[in-house]
Amino acid sequence: MNLPLLDLLIILAYVLLTLVIGFWIANRASKDINSYFLGGNKLSWWQLGLSNASGMFDISGTMWMVYLLFVYGVTSVYVPWLWPVFNQIFLMIFLSAWLRRSGVMTGAEWINFRFGDGTGARLSHFIVVLFALVNVIGFIAYGFIGIGKFAAVFMPWQLSADPHLNDVFYGLLITLVTTVYVVKGGMFSVVFTEVMQFIIMTIACIAVGIIAMQTVSPDMLKNLVPEGWSQLWLGGEFHLDWSKKLAEANNKITSDGYSPFAIFFMLLLFKGILQSMAGPQPTYDMQRVLSAKSPKEAAKMSGFVSLVLLFPRYMLITGLAVLALHFFTDDLNAMGDKIDFEQILPMVLAGDIIPSGLLGLLIAGLLAAFMSTFAATVNAAPAYVINDIYKRYINPNAEAKTYVKMSYLVSVIFVILGVAIGFYIPSLNQIIGWIVSALYGGYTAANLLKWYWWRFNGFGYFWGMVTGFVIAFPLIFTDISPLHAFPFMFIACVVASVVGSLLTKPDDMQVLKNFYIKVRPWGFWAPVLAEVQKDYPDIKANPNFSRDAINVLVGVIWQTSLTAAPIFMVIQYWQEFATPS
Repeated sequence: MNLPLLDLLIILAYVLLTLVIGFWIANRASKDINSYFLGGNKLSWWQLGLSNASGMFDISGTMWMVYLLFVYGVTSVYVPWLWPVFNQIFLMIFLSAWLRRSGVMTGAEWINFRFGDGTGARLSHFIVVLFALVNVIGFIAYGFIGIGKFAAVFMPWQLSADPHLNDVFYGLLITLVTTVYVVKGGMFSVVFTEVMQFIIMTIACIAVGIIAMQTVSPDMLKNLVPEGWSQLWLGGEFHLDWSKKLAEANNKITSDGYSPFAIFFMLLLFKGILQSMAGPQPTYDMQRVLSAKSPKEAAKMSGFVSLVLLFPRYMLITGLAVLALHFFTDDLNAMGDKIDFEQILPMVLAGDIIPSGLLGLLIAGLLAAFMSTFAATVNAAPAYVINDIYKRYINPNAEAKTYVKMSYLVSVIFVILGVAIGFYIPSLNQIIGWIVSALYGGYTAANLLKWYWWRFNGFGYFWGMVTGFVIAFPLIFTDISPLHAFPFMFIACVVASVVGSLLTKPDDMQVLKNFYIKVRPWGFWAPVLAEVQKDYPDIKANPNFSRDAINVLVGVIWQTSLTAAPIFMVIQYWQEFATPS
C-alpha cells in the first residue's frame, strides 16, 4: 500500500515529536535512578493512569482483540480475562495501596521488604528478578511480532517475496526508533509521551467507531455473521457456525481450544481471580504503582485506567472488526487455509476505507500504542538489573550517573534479546497464550501467598516460583493448552510453596512486624498482629475483607459492562448498550 503524502507527513511528524519529547526531558530523568525508574515519585495519579492506559493500548494486543471480536463476536469480551484485565479492579480496591506503602523501587526489592535478608529471601530475590527479566523479553518479542506485521502492510518498500522477512525488517526499524527515546528518557519519557499518545489514540478510536456506525447498519451486520455473534453469553458451547460465511473461522475456533465455553469461562474466572489477588507482575504495571506519589494516588491511578481505557479502545476494536466483516470477508475466504486472522486490522487500514488524514492519525496512534507499551516494558528491565543486581551485588557505591548510563546499556541488550526471540515466533496468539497462562500461571501461587499468610517464607516463595518455571517452559514445545494446564500448575506450586515454608524456619519476626505495620493486609496474620500489639496496642486487624470482596465483585461487573457497552454502541444495539445482558 502506498500511503498518501498527508498521512506520511502526519506519521513522520508524530515520530519526530515523540523523539523530541524523549530527549527534551532526558536531563530530568537522568538525575538519579529514582528519577529514571520512578519519575522521582512526582508524577500525578491521572498522568500515571493515562500512561498506564496507553501502555495497555498496544498494537499487538489490539490486533489480537480485533481477530477475537471478528471470530467470536461479543462473547470475546471474556477472553482477555486471560491477562487478567480485571486485575486493575483488585489494584484499585486494595492492592495498589498495599504495594505503594512499601516505598520500594522494584518487585524484587519488595521481596526483601517482605522476607528480609536471609538465605530464603536472597533465593526469592534471585527468582523474582529472573521471572521479571524473562517476562520483559517475552513482551518485547510479542511487541516486535505485532509491529512487524502491522508496519509491513503500509510501508512502501517490500524487500522480499517472503512476508515474514518484510515483517522482521519493519519490526527492527520501528523497534530501533522506539528504543532510542525510551532508553534516553526513562520513566519521565515513558509517561509524558504516553499521555500524548493516549490523546491521539482516543481521537482515532472515536473516529473509526463513527465510520463503522455510518457504514454498516445492524441489518447489514446480521447478514454477515452467524447466529449468536451479538450475544454476550453463549451458554455451554460456542454455537457460532461460520460454515456458510467463513469456514476457516470454524477451524480457528477449534484450534484455539476455547470450547466448551462454560468450562473455558470458569477457568478464566478462577485463574483471573487468583492472579489478580497475587498482585501485578513485576513489569510496567508494578512500576507505575510504585511511581505514584502516595498509596491513595496509586489506587486512584488503577481505577482511572479502566475508566478511560476501555470505551475508546473497544470503539476502535469494534469499528475495525465490523468494517472487516463488511468489506473483507470474501478476501479472507479466498485465502483458504493460509488465512491469518491477526492481519485483519492492517487489512482494514490498507483498504481505502479510512479517509486520508484520519488514516495517518490512526496509524500514528497505533504506532504510539506500540511505542508506549514497548517503552514501558523496556523501562522495567534495567530497574531490575541495575537496582537489584548491579547496585546490590557489584557496585553499590557508584555515582548516580553511572547507574543511569548502565541502564541505557541494559535496555539495549534486552531489546536485542527480545527481538531475537521474536524472529522465531510467527503468531501473536501463541506467545500471548504462553505468557499469560503458563508464565503468569507459574507466578500465581507464590505471589498469592506472600500477601495473605504470615508463615509463608522466602524458601516457600523460591520453591513455588521454581516449580512454576519448571512446568511453564516445556509448555512452549507441546500442544497442551497453557490455560487448561493452569489448575494443575497452580496446585503443584501451592504444594511446593507450603511444603517449602513448613520445612524451614519462619522469617524473622521483626521483618514480619515491619511488613505488617506498613502494609496492613488482611488475611492470616494473627501471630504477627499479636507481636505488633505488644509494642503498638492501638493497631487492630484489617477489618476490610468483606468490604473489599464486595467492591471487587461490583468492579468486575462494572468493568465488563464498560467493555461490552462500546461494542453494542458501534453495532447499534441500543437496548443492549443501555443494559448489557
